[in-house]
Amino acid sequence: MDLTYVIKRPVLTEKATGESSELGRYQFVVDRTASKDDIKAAVEKLYKVSVIKVNTMVHKARIRPTKFGIIGGALTKKAIVKLKDGDKIELF
Repeated sequence: MDLTYVIKRPVLTEKATGESSELGRYQFVVDRTASKDDIKAAVEKLYKVSVIKVNTMVHKARIRPTKFGIIGGALTKKAIVKLKDGDKIELF
């Protein structure tokens, strides 16, 4: 898989930015077919940092009833990447 298509965007929530500044863990929305090795290689190449650990989770969208039927959203995959001490990613 091409490394530029693995990472879609960083997650910029209050909790994610707190973890990144205090613990060195960054969250990204990634392609659903990407493996942990693909995510690790993409982050190391794009941001030039050392990755220690990658955790992934698949988020299921909630099902909403409408007057025309039931609508469900797409599945998304998030990755939490822990960096080596001293490494930092500038997202802003």
